[in-house]
Amino acid sequence: MTDAQRSKNEVVVYDDQIHNEKPLFSPEELEGIDVIKKGENFIEVDCGCTNNKYGDSAGKLRIYGHGRLEIYCDCYPGCNAEKISPSEFEKHAGLSGVSNWKTHIWVFVNEEKVPLKKTNLTKYYKGSASDLSVSIRPRRSRTVHRDELMTCTACGKDRRFLCRDKAEYKVYHQANLATHTWTCSDYPYEILGCQDDEERGTKLKFRGCPLMPICKGCTSCVCFGCAMCRFEDCDCRSCVDFVQNSEP
Repeated sequence: MTDAQRSKNEVVVYDDQIHNEKPLFSPEELEGIDVIKKGENFIEVDCGCTNNKYGDSAGKLRIYGHGRLEIYCDCYPGCNAEKISPSEFEKHAGLSGVSNWKTHIWVFVNEEKVPLKKTNLTKYYKGSASDLSVSIRPRRSRTVHRDELMTCTACGKDRRFLCRDKAEYKVYHQANLATHTWTCSDYPYEILGCQDDEERGTKLKFRGCPLMPICKGCTSCVCFGCAMCRFEDCDCRSCVDFVQNSEP
């Protein structure tokens, strides 16, 4: 097939093993989408992400036949956010909470903003495992720390500990070492007694898991040891093992 015979919207990509050419997207799949750049194994289109407070963040979405998605951000002149994943672009635009980049990131279809999930542009995407560069892997795939609860040994009420940074986590860690004797009077954030009400049950369920509020512990919201939640000046077994086995 000659170049003249190919549709202007058809993109050809080459298989690395047998070097057979095949269409990356058909003309019907790209109908109404302005492809600004075409390569041997990718296409590039304009995209954006809208923050209700700060407005639109513009970028260029590069789609590869092997499944990787890269975004080059153009939110302001000189922005150096390049080759970032869709979820990182979503965060870069100022959106917080559970990642939903297929809905939040849009492309122009017939000059209208259309969410990615309503197009065929993500048909090759297979998740973060398909990203070839660790640096562009979505941040939601990395271990995070959620709020933790301590139970008073006297009244049985649960009290919330914030674990958003190293200092906050150390407060919880020290309290957890005394879990068999810890009471409400030991609560570090305010003067609290067993007579004070516990948080509502619906709020107790929310502990900051990025996947679901009622999670009781999963690999996405429970860390099994990192520089944020292990301490050199602590002699507990978890901290000692981490410090001894961590790379210098």
